[in-house]
Amino acid sequence: MVSYSQLLIPIVLSAVLVFVASSLIHMVVRWHNPDYRKLTNEDEVRAAIRKGSPAPAQYVIPHCLEGKDAASPEMQRKFQEGPIATLYVKPNGPMKLGPFLGKWFVYCLVVSAVVAYVTKSMLAPGASLTEVFRLAGTSAWLAYAWQGPSDSIWKGQPWSVTAKDFVDGLVYACLTAGAFAWLWPR
Repeated sequence: MVSYSQLLIPIVLSAVLVFVASSLIHMVVRWHNPDYRKLTNEDEVRAAIRKGSPAPAQYVIPHCLEGKDAASPEMQRKFQEGPIATLYVKPNGPMKLGPFLGKWFVYCLVVSAVVAYVTKSMLAPGASLTEVFRLAGTSAWLAYAWQGPSDSIWKGQPWSVTAKDFVDGLVYACLTAGAFAWLWPR
């Protein structure tokens, strides 16, 4: 049986590789930049939101929690007029990238730890590189990419964004799988 201590190096290495790859994807390649669009009346929208002083949270527009309320003529009118949106409000202040990157790295470590758990539960020491790569890669891809369809279905995230997230997740999964296959106990 493979112990967790034998997998600490692949856990950390795969998290570092994913962190570096995601940094390159977002800061050098920048292929996600077109996914974020600017409203033509951004300043007016910002002023309207600021006027309401919403606390940092997730909001839905128009707001309707009960199915029976959605059938009311007033709500039907709001849905017909639009816009229909999910809004995420963050705390005011300068954008501090450090905390986001720190949380992302911790997430990468957690994903790698879960990949280690799944892989060590299914494979013995000396498993072939392809077996380790396949199982670790599949587990990592599920963790890194498969929230996207749910966001496209329920939150309206464009499917083109989900497709790019699948590709990103596949890159991250291959890096994770490669680290585990390379350093798997023999």
